[in-house]
Amino acid sequence: MQIDGILCKEAQLGSALNHSVHEARRGDFALLLSLLSQDALDFSQFDLPHTSPEEPDKSEAALKKALQLGPQKPLAPEQFNMLIGQDNGFLVQEGDLASLRLKECLQPEPYAVRNDKKHIPLHIVDNLEPAVRQRLEKTRTPQMIVDNKDIDAAGFYDQIAGGEMQSMLQVAV
Repeated sequence: MQIDGILCKEAQLGSALNHSVHEARRGDFALLLSLLSQDALDFSQFDLPHTSPEEPDKSEAALKKALQLGPQKPLAPEQFNMLIGQDNGFLVQEGDLASLRLKECLQPEPYAVRNDKKHIPLHIVDNLEPAVRQRLEKTRTPQMIVDNKDIDAAGFYDQIAGGEMQSMLQVAV
């Protein structure tokens, strides 16, 4: 009797065990049993079909769905919108904080009203030193620069004294 390879399962023996029992060959039967593995988990009864586990989806959208997260709060809107937060202000005035929290979870509003990285608020520009402010004005694009046009002071005072601008001054007061 010739056996190729290592025996782990009864199925590898085929019908050799069966023939040795029917033909009363006790030596062959004992040899075949001793060649089998001693671990019961190697037997055919415990050999279950192996399925390769599917790789779980680790994308951000799948994780958000699994954790039941709402939409992400944007840093800024795509287009400039000065009315961001107006509805939230009304809810705060009314004292309806539960509705405010729910609205913020379902439709989060952006943190800022503009998506311009180069925008510097006017109150910061006003607090700059004159030299820094002048340097900032030079670096801005021509669309941003407000020309400081020279005013003819004498002509302006003549218009005021002549009565041409009296009506505008009275409306303003």
